[in-house]
Amino acid sequence: MSFSLISFNCSDDDGSSQNNSQEIAQIETTVESGNWIVTSYIDSGNDETNDFNNFTFTFGANGSLTATNGSTTYNGTWSVTDSNSSDDSNDSDIDFNIFFSVPDDHDFDDLNDDWDIISHSDSMISLRDVSGGDGSIDTLVFEKN
Repeated sequence: MSFSLISFNCSDDDGSSQNNSQEIAQIETTVESGNWIVTSYIDSGNDETNDFNNFTFTFGANGSLTATNGSTTYNGTWSVTDSNSSDDSNDSDIDFNIFFSVPDDHDFDDLNDDWDIISHSDSMISLRDVSGGDGSIDTLVFEKN
C-alpha cells in the first residue's frame, strides 16, 4: 500500500493586495485635497452630527489631521491601511484610521477608530464601525467642503 501526502500552499494571489494599494493611494489623494465636513455621524442609532457642526477637517499629507471651527482647533492623526481586524464588515478590506488625543468623554473621541470604508468618491467618504463591545453600528460621513 502506497501513501502520498500532498501539500498545498494557499496564498492570496488574486491581486487584492495590489488593488488595495491602488485604492488606498486614491483615497489618500482625495482626502488630502481640500477641506471636509462631517455631514452625518450616527452613534449606535443616535444622530450626533451636531457635535461636529462648524468644524472643518483637513487631512494632511503627512498623516496630520486638523479640525477647526475658527476659534477651537483639535489636532490628530489619520491613515488609510489594509484591514486586518476580524470585526470588520465585508464591505471593505481598507480601514480609515482617525485619532484625536482628547479625553474619553470628549465628542471627538467618538471619531477615534479604525473605520471601514463603505464608499468613497471625489467629494464624499462614508465610513462604518461595528462596536467590539455590543455589536452596535456607528456611521460617519465626510463631504468635501
